[in-house]
Amino acid sequence: MTKYEKAIFEIINASHEHLTVEQVFEKIKPKYPKIVLATVYNNINKLYKNGQIRKLSTEGFMDRYDRMDKHDHLVCKECGKLIDFNFDDLTEILQKKVQNKVLYYDLQVFTLCPDCQKKKTGFIHEKTPLD
Repeated sequence: MTKYEKAIFEIINASHEHLTVEQVFEKIKPKYPKIVLATVYNNINKLYKNGQIRKLSTEGFMDRYDRMDKHDHLVCKECGKLIDFNFDDLTEILQKKVQNKVLYYDLQVFTLCPDCQKKKTGFIHEKTPLD
């Protein structure tokens, strides 16, 4: 693993923010001032292809990157805010339905965060984990 790969891997794994490539670039730049954005893109793609980080793609928003530990996500359909959320492990249920080995799954549940609920209706309907 190159020094850049290692630093990027550590940044993504230490964060719970679901960082974009540009955000990773801003976090690594103080340590490696001469690094360029293309280097960050290349190393993130390599880490992703090697299965060391997750890519979170949500329609209408930039790809974000996350650590590999098992967790799901609540996604605000309006602003794209992502929050880690643990549903009961669905692997066994999926395994029975698919009738084939489930390697992994990435569950995204779409909702409206409290800020977007308030913008749309003027009040928050209920407290959610996106608070």
